[in-house]
Amino acid sequence: MKIGIIGAGNIGGNLTRRLTALGHEVSVANSRGPQTLTALAEETGAKPVTASEAAKGAQVVVVTVPLKAVPDLPTGFLDGAAEGAAVIDTGNYYPQRDGRIAAVEDGLPESRWTEQQIGHPVIKAFNGTYAQDILDRGRPQGTPGRQALPVAGDDPAAKQAVRDLIDELGFDTVDGGGLDDSWRQQPGTPVYGNRGDADAIAKALSEASPERSAEFRA
Repeated sequence: MKIGIIGAGNIGGNLTRRLTALGHEVSVANSRGPQTLTALAEETGAKPVTASEAAKGAQVVVVTVPLKAVPDLPTGFLDGAAEGAAVIDTGNYYPQRDGRIAAVEDGLPESRWTEQQIGHPVIKAFNGTYAQDILDRGRPQGTPGRQALPVAGDDPAAKQAVRDLIDELGFDTVDGGGLDDSWRQQPGTPVYGNRGDADAIAKALSEASPERSAEFRA
């Protein structure tokens, strides 16, 4: 599968490592330019590109940049993606880093805000996952206690594509509902950073409160 990754930080870098190891054709971009991705490219075989090029022909695009950087993504960066491409948003709102985003403070789910900025539906996944777990904790399907990740989004086909990819990476998934329900997996909720199996993740999602905790408010 052709996959574009925009953002080469902890999550983006480790997804690049695992997805190339699984045989996917990965293009990776960051804000500083492809010349700064030489080491990652040599390590993984991924193709370093600009953010404008990362989604070209991609069936899955991963947007894994700080929330404050989302509005700065190149205009039309998704125009060349494959028809029906799934766009994964891994982002979280950290006001100490991102500054105050009024709509999110007023209750708009973070990924809904990202969707509005980029003009394309997104699937929320990996946002509460420890980056090192992507490398270390994947297990074969059916392994007892296999770690599960919540996945939220409105497009059933795109959501299924993302869930299948996560399964390939070695994790179960739990349907987190539509994107309007994705607040259940935002920072400060019971599922955020939770390494539980599918039952534990489903329980954690059900116990979430829509009230944003003080730690994650501006």
